Amino acid sequence: MSTFYLTTPIYYVNGLPHIGHIYTTVVADTIARYRRLRGDDVFFLTGTDEHGQNIERAAAARGMTPRELADSIVAAFQEMWRRTGMSHDDFVRTTEERHALGVAEMVRRIEAAGDLYIGRHEGWYCASCESFYTEKELLPGNRCPVHESATEWQSEENVYFRLSAYQERLLELYRDNRGFVQPRTRLNEVRSFVESGLRDLSVSRAGLGWGIPFPGRPGQTVYVWLDALTNYISALGFGREGEEAARYRRFWEGGDVRLHLVGKDILRFHAVYWPAFLMSAGLPLPTTVWAHGWWLRDQRKVSKSTGNLVRPDELIERFGTDALRYFLLREMIFGQDSQFSDEGFVDRYNSDLANDLGNTASRVVTLARSAFDGKTPPVSCDDNPLIAAAAEAVAGYHAAMEELAFQRALESLWRLLAETNGYLVEREPWKLIKSEGPSERVARILYNGLEAVRIVATALLPVMPELAPRVLATVGTPEPPERFDGPGGLEWGGTAAGTLLPAPEPLFPRIDKEAYLAAESPDSVAADTRPQARRAGGADSGEGPPQDRAPAGRGAGTAPLEKTGGGQARATARAEEGDGMINIDRFFETELRVATVTAAEPVPKSNKLLKLTVDLGGESRQVVAGIAKEYAPETLVGKQVVVVANLEPATLMGVESQGMVLAASVDGAPVLLHPGREVPAGSRVR
Repeated sequence: MSTFYLTTPIYYVNGLPHIGHIYTTVVADTIARYRRLRGDDVFFLTGTDEHGQNIERAAAARGMTPRELADSIVAAFQEMWRRTGMSHDDFVRTTEERHALGVAEMVRRIEAAGDLYIGRHEGWYCASCESFYTEKELLPGNRCPVHESATEWQSEENVYFRLSAYQERLLELYRDNRGFVQPRTRLNEVRSFVESGLRDLSVSRAGLGWGIPFPGRPGQTVYVWLDALTNYISALGFGREGEEAARYRRFWEGGDVRLHLVGKDILRFHAVYWPAFLMSAGLPLPTTVWAHGWWLRDQRKVSKSTGNLVRPDELIERFGTDALRYFLLREMIFGQDSQFSDEGFVDRYNSDLANDLGNTASRVVTLARSAFDGKTPPVSCDDNPLIAAAAEAVAGYHAAMEELAFQRALESLWRLLAETNGYLVEREPWKLIKSEGPSERVARILYNGLEAVRIVATALLPVMPELAPRVLATVGTPEPPERFDGPGGLEWGGTAAGTLLPAPEPLFPRIDKEAYLAAESPDSVAADTRPQARRAGGADSGEGPPQDRAPAGRGAGTAPLEKTGGGQARATARAEEGDGMINIDRFFETELRVATVTAAEPVPKSNKLLKLTVDLGGESRQVVAGIAKEYAPETLVGKQVVVVANLEPATLMGVESQGMVLAASVDGAPVLLHPGREVPAGSRVR
């Protein structure tokens, strides 16, 4: 039996759970449930990060102690995980004594390796991130690149970790890779950061009361990342002795898979700082750090700081946990950003759940009940086209789940549902029942329909742990299987003959889309909050210079100017008034940046346009480019291009474009512009 250890980030207690928190935890829970059904020995950890200056300040602003604030937020997280049926094996808090013991042992080992010293730390500090940034990394106005909030210049004497000493070992780790950083599109940004030169890292703070005292360094507190990252092993028993450390020995020291799930904004800390700490301490590394994308709303990351939260408790109250779980896993390509909209949620629910799954199950059960006295057909069928379709669907499902490609796994199952519907429509058992009664032919047809739905529902157990068993019970399998490869698993033939079929219940009642979107309430997700373009850096108020306020733009730079929108049309008109020359200030109004293509796909109903997802150095953009006749989508992933990053948004063939990809025109064909060598995503072109 293989061991499988997986973790979510530990969530910061500066706000209540939102869709970003629940997404990562749903992903981890789905993986944990899937691996258990495959027979693995699984340990699934989540928890909360409760120390730091940000919590200290937030508590003071509310007239609370930091512990009181942490306790109140932790209770909300634990209640949310209870309501959503998360199957985590442990919940760690960084305020627990067991965690402090692990941090002390980590510091002791790093100190023994000679990798700690005292030095002065100066830089631009974001309290929300609890991280320092260089001027190159900051947004205009010295704003945080993640939260877009103001940073503070700080200078103090701290304990430093010799991060620079691990630059070559880290690069060797990335070269060898073996899946250490996933998806592979994220590897380049991590490697580029390390190749640019690592500076030693401050791992303590002075004068901070809310945190773990730094062992042997009076007046210093362990800095958030050395503190927080250690949770992954302290929760297992690192820093303790005997049986208290048994889980650490089993799942970390001797474990087969050690998987960290993180958001892309904290990839650097997990793929650079964390392995360096572990190398220094002489400890095993995680096998994989997998960075997923952000849920966006109004084209911005869903987060407390941006004020565009989607509260999971409101969606769960309206539609149930499993409908939300399905939407999150089906809608986002794991590793890329995805846009949340109420309209998209309703469409996915009505199409996939109410229609494809719910109606198929209800139709075949109703027919079987009427034909065979409320029971499953008395005979099975081992020779029909759905057997091959089911085998193909299950193989595709497993292959996708192994790659954490949840969207593709669900697509495989829905193809089987489509095949099943087509099979039933072609054979028309409702007519045969009238003409033949409960014949063997009718029995075989309906058995095949029930069995196909059973296989789909069984594969959905990790995704929809509450509703999938109810679908199984509806089609005559009252008890879910314990393993996929056991009785009643994913092999054809698991539906028992002559089993009582309960009257089908409406598992997925259709949502009245018009009424739902028309509902008006400032506190309800039912309000019409469909995405609208919003500019960063004060665009809503009109404050700040134009180049700081417009992150968006257009498609490929080869498009005719008259079709590319108001911004360029105005520029063209101004040029035509004179001799067409511009000065250097005018040139620098255009913000050109290098971007890495992370995904590419055709735009529906267009033979010219491709939709590209590009990484602009921690910021993901969607760009539509008229290059489909010259470039296949799969050849672009991982390539670097040059993007005009400060154009206003435009919609092409119903798809919003948030930038323009530059291309030369050679005999009317576009030729993309690339940097001469790989450079960090987001680099300015001057």
